[in-house]
This record gives sequence, structure tokens and C-alpha cells, in this order.
Amino acid sequence: MIITRSPLRITLGGGGTDLPSYYTKHGGFLIAASIDKYVYISLHHTFRQELIVKYSRLEHVHEVNELEHPIVREALKLVGIEHPSLEITSMADIPAGTGLGSSGSFTTALLSALHCHRRNIVHPHELATQACHVEIDLLKEPIGKQDQFIAAYGGLTCFEFMPDGRVLASPLRMDQEVQYTLEDNLVMFFTGYSRSAGSILKEQDTKSKTDDAAMIENLHFVKDLGLRSKVALESGDLRGFAELMRIHWERKKQRSGGMSNDDINKWYDLAMANGALGGKLIGAGGGGFLLFYAEEKARLRRVLAEAGLREVRFRFDGEGTKVLVQ
Repeated sequence: MIITRSPLRITLGGGGTDLPSYYTKHGGFLIAASIDKYVYISLHHTFRQELIVKYSRLEHVHEVNELEHPIVREALKLVGIEHPSLEITSMADIPAGTGLGSSGSFTTALLSALHCHRRNIVHPHELATQACHVEIDLLKEPIGKQDQFIAAYGGLTCFEFMPDGRVLASPLRMDQEVQYTLEDNLVMFFTGYSRSAGSILKEQDTKSKTDDAAMIENLHFVKDLGLRSKVALESGDLRGFAELMRIHWERKKQRSGGMSNDDINKWYDLAMANGALGGKLIGAGGGGFLLFYAEEKARLRRVLAEAGLREVRFRFDGEGTKVLVQ
């Protein structure tokens, strides 16, 4: 039995600049933090040649190419498992389509389990690179690279996306007490809306590829907000960071008409009127989780709970993708 886990993530600044359609021309930068909400993969050997895959569905096939789950199919082929005798099961703390990077976490956890099965040692950078290859190159998903890389690395990490395709990772250099304060003062609420990141990002991807002036200017500005967020966090200016979150959300809404809706706008305004100093929607947009920075959290929690939102409390994860049992 092999069990692996990969953390989900929140983006602290620069989100959206990790799509190839943008960074291959302009370079990207963002800050991401892994959190203690996970995707788990269990894998064990069966006694006959068969492949059982359990997720929201159950697949029972004899050949890899018969699988309908695209990520599992391509990951098995990438690792070189051609004649499987395996049962693979996935579980998650948070449902997919909620903006926390679950697809990237699923792919890194799956590849980690398969490499463990093959007794391969894989560095986090290589693991993330392979996960991106599966989702972006092989499956042609119009997504970025941050989910796979933060899932593999963990922690609070800065990523530079270079025009030549390289990804440079470095830790966010925060004082420990500042990090604890940030962790304590970030509060996250589920909007009740789930959506496909690919459908939201496709518009951004298409406009970036055609050099749409408004989209490129928006992403330039958001990348600069990411760099300014790094300065604010590393200098301990958490109120300044909260204000950058607010500005980021205002700019993010301009990228697509599907980025927000009347309910999300209403809940955001309610939060800002009841203790939040800044906030934004996590992920591609259209649903998922609202993340706020607040120093006085009791009123904010009460008001949003009365509005019907469910809070999900979290801490930062410092380990990244990990083999729990082998």
C-alpha cells in the first residue's frame, strides 16, 4: 500500500501570470501558499492484471488506454506503467472546482505515488514539471503552472515563470512572527459556487495569445501587485498587503464577465463593511472561496455565517507533496 498527499493552495499575489500565453512573452511572477487541506492518493497492487480507479466514478479496465480519466491515463503512461495490476483511489478534503488548485494537487499526488511504486526518486521541481506536462502539454488544458509547483514544493513560495519555460522557486522570506500573524488573520469562506478553472481561464488565454491590449495591461498590473505583495509581506506590512489584495480583486474582475456575480459582490462588500481590511476570490474566478485579511475576525465570521457562508479554517503547510505510507 502506498499513500501520498498533496496540499491545496491559496494565491497571495500575482495570480494569472503563470499561464504560458502570458509568461512566454512577458515573464510571470506570483506568490502561493500551500495549506493543510489535501488531496490523497492510495495505490496498491492487485493479484491479476487489471486497473481499478476510484474517484467520483469507478473504472475497472485491463489496459491503460481504456481509462476515461485523462490525468490518470496520461500519468500512468508517463511513468511507464504499461501492464498495470493496480488499484488507485483518490480522496480530497475540499471538492474540486473551488479555486484551491485541486487538479494540480491531484496530479502531483498521483505521480508521486506512481514513482514510489516504481521506486523512482523525484525532486519536487521534476514532479511539478511532469504534472504540468501532463495537464498543459498532453491534455491541452488552458491553465497555469502555479498549482502543480506549489503542491510539489509546499510552504510560502515565490515563483518566477521565465519566457523560456523555466520556473524559478524561492521561499517567501518572512519573519516567523509575521507569518503566524498572517496565518491567524486570513479567513476563508466557501461561496457555494463550483466551476471549471479551464472554462474561466480560456478567455484569458485566448486574449493573451492575441495580444489583447486590455488583458496584457491587466496582467502586467497584477504581476506588479505580486512583486509589491512580496515586499509588503517580507517587511511585515500586513495592512499594506491587505490593501493590495483589495486592489488585486478589483483588477481581477475586469478580466472576464464570469469572474464574479451579484452574490459574490454582495458578500465581498459585506465583509469589507464588517472587519475585513482586504480580500479576493481565490483561483480562476466564478466561484470557490473568498479569502479575507482581518485583524478583528469575530464580527466578520458572525456576519458572513448569518449570510449563509461556511468558513473553512486552515493553517499553512510546509511539506508539499509527501509519501505518507509505502
